[in-house]
Amino acid sequence: MALSRRALLAQATAAATIAATPSVAAAAADTEPTTTTMLRGTIPPGAPDFVYVPVDIPPGVREMRVSYRYDKPPTPPGTPGNALDIGLFDQRGTALGGRGFRGWSGGARSEFFLRTDEATPGYLPGPLEPGRWHIALGPYTVAPQGLPYEITVVLAHGEPAPPAPVTHPPERVPGRGRAWYRGDCHVHSVHSDGRRTPAEIVGLARAAGLDFLNTSEHNTHSSHTAWAGAADQGLLVLAGEEITTRTGHVLAVGTDPGTFVDWRYRSRDGRFERFARAVRQAGGLVVPAHPHATCIGCAWKFGFGEADAVEVWNGAWTPDDEVSLASWDATLRGAHGDSWLPALAHSDYHRDPDRIGGPQTVVLADDLSRTAILAGLRAGRAYAAESSAVSLDFTAVGPRGAHAGIGERLRAGDPAAEVLVRLSVTGAEACDLRLVTDQGLAFTAPGATSLEWRTTPARSAYVRAEVRHPAQAPPLPGAPAAFTNPIWLDS
Repeated sequence: MALSRRALLAQATAAATIAATPSVAAAAADTEPTTTTMLRGTIPPGAPDFVYVPVDIPPGVREMRVSYRYDKPPTPPGTPGNALDIGLFDQRGTALGGRGFRGWSGGARSEFFLRTDEATPGYLPGPLEPGRWHIALGPYTVAPQGLPYEITVVLAHGEPAPPAPVTHPPERVPGRGRAWYRGDCHVHSVHSDGRRTPAEIVGLARAAGLDFLNTSEHNTHSSHTAWAGAADQGLLVLAGEEITTRTGHVLAVGTDPGTFVDWRYRSRDGRFERFARAVRQAGGLVVPAHPHATCIGCAWKFGFGEADAVEVWNGAWTPDDEVSLASWDATLRGAHGDSWLPALAHSDYHRDPDRIGGPQTVVLADDLSRTAILAGLRAGRAYAAESSAVSLDFTAVGPRGAHAGIGERLRAGDPAAEVLVRLSVTGAEACDLRLVTDQGLAFTAPGATSLEWRTTPARSAYVRAEVRHPAQAPPLPGAPAAFTNPIWLDS
């Protein structure tokens, strides 16, 4: 008889705790006493998404160090091998919602530590309270032979250090008033699987011409306190997270600093709505990331009913981005200008040769503040650009002088009223300018830097612009240098 999901979890946890061999190291005159515990087990194929290995923390622990290793046996061609993520929950428990959450590094590192005053990036410093803690293992893929692992926990005993002060980046930095601001809302640092420190990323962002960033570490909010110096360089840093579930990734953009959003569920569990609400209650936007990506667990399976925007362009342009753009455009054709999903573009920066701000979202906002930037993104007053070298101006003008810009609605008054659409671009010479409506591709100007085109609300429910490089594999269009959210035409 097949085991239930709950029974599998119990079985895997039991296997995880078969061998535990604690030992207390001798205390030298200049060292603190330590306790070392070895935890060994094997996760079978078909195990639950998460296995929780208990570790008892006695009173008087000042530092906890954890390292782990696991076997990677060869597998037949086309069969995934072993990949094991790791994280930590404290004595408050592992219940969904993350009250006991103390950190996550996924598969990015093989060891971490926690103290009151400091922790490995990805983990939260703070008291090491006595009680039963749990090391969280995430078997991303399991080989047919199973996944044997070994965890080493070293506890240092002694007086804890004073807690470090907690600071967060300011929610407003000096800007240019109402203007177009450039940002990248999908960036990874050493606090998840990125290679750069927050300080290094700040320098790269300013060199790329960006005005704002959103922190988006995988399944942890540990970096929220690490960006305090960014404002000194004129960069607004929004707090967020990339919530990496097993059936899709989603960005929390611009949440209250210190907000953690749990990721331990699948689309079939019916729990995403709860956490989407939590993001919005914390002031943030829910933005599904790379919805048609081909990596395991990356493609978006939750639907878009809870989304505030969608990441249509992720890093270097690839076929899955083309699919995302077409799928997003299809959602516009069923909208009426009142309820629609804005498109965003982000770099998903991890390491070189990834490029911060390549691509980026350019948003019209009243100032350079969390509130104003999020309002502009939520309203779709934004366009995507491959770099800060590319700028565009896109407007629609009615017969009586009424005009609308990107993400806005032009009220023409008459379904047959003629609407003049204007597009001009700088920094993208030798590109094709394209206008797309609810009927599809409506107009193309090869090699142009500006165009004018006329339509009516009866013919076009909306119009959006694309700036494309020359095609490399016709009939597919070339990669975009930029594209816009729609202007809605209404009678």
